[in-house]
Amino acid sequence: MTSQLKVDKLQGRTTAGSITVTSEGTSVETNLQQGLCKHWIRHDDGATVNDSFNNASLTDGGTGDYTATITNDFSNALYASSVTAGGTSGGAGDDCFGGNATSAAGSIKMYARDDGGSRKDSELSCIMCFGDLA
Repeated sequence: MTSQLKVDKLQGRTTAGSITVTSEGTSVETNLQQGLCKHWIRHDDGATVNDSFNNASLTDGGTGDYTATITNDFSNALYASSVTAGGTSGGAGDDCFGGNATSAAGSIKMYARDDGGSRKDSELSCIMCFGDLA
């Protein structure tokens, strides 16, 4: 028999903003909210946003330089982020790598560079952020 739970909102019983999940091995527990990606964006050369979550806008600051504005700010600038940049086989961004230049509670700046370290627009870039929202 398969069970199905349909709800519109989850809330912790003891603490409203905290839900504990038991691990696959059932020996440890983790906090659900801490493991969720709170902001992500996928964009291409020229700051065209392909898809995003909790993202208000993307600014093209020049060759290989982008700033994503976060809709619902993080509680501080110390959240974890991951940036990728590259292209498709034979594409314009094959030899790119991406990095996080600076972060603030309400924005994150990323860059893309070529193998020689020069700024370069990538064919595809992604930013993912994890942390506590304000």
